[in-house]
Amino acid sequence: MADPALEGLIEALRCLPGVGQKSAQRMAYHLLQHDRPGAVKLARSLDLAVSEIGHCQRCHTFSRAPVCDVCLDATRDPHLLCVVETPADQAALERTGSYKGQYFVLLGRLSPLDGLGARDIGLAALLERATDGVVNEVILATSFTAEGEATAHVLSEQLRARGLKVTRLARGVPVGSELEYVDLGTIAHAFMDRR
Repeated sequence: MADPALEGLIEALRCLPGVGQKSAQRMAYHLLQHDRPGAVKLARSLDLAVSEIGHCQRCHTFSRAPVCDVCLDATRDPHLLCVVETPADQAALERTGSYKGQYFVLLGRLSPLDGLGARDIGLAALLERATDGVVNEVILATSFTAEGEATAHVLSEQLRARGLKVTRLARGVPVGSELEYVDLGTIAHAFMDRR
């Protein structure tokens, strides 16, 4: 029978996405046996992040300050509002360096099977932000999953009904890929959305 503290660590590690019992056990044993300083650093970093990082009041991304650096950046185009599902999606778009507008992070996507509706993803806050009189184009950058597409459809209908221009990220064949290895749905959409 394992020590309750060890069992607690293993169970805590299982909360991470994609980490099952065996992976959590392997991580716990590694930290305790081979990297106790790393375990302490991890614990301190988690404690600091959980206690100090919240959500930006304007766009809902992660931020230590009430309003994040992106929202405060006067060089960004306030007429463009890009809607993403998560702070991780925003970070991915930022790494491209190709978008210089503002963001709105939904903190989820519509998923009726999981009981997530329009209220759960902040539709009212998005509509308020998008109709502030400054935004004139909303770019929907939700994922291309069934839930992401449904979310984009609902948002598009609501935003267009309020007179806003709504665009959607294009999808197509990934750069550097060979057609014979690309899935058929992606090829079909690339044909439909060709320029």
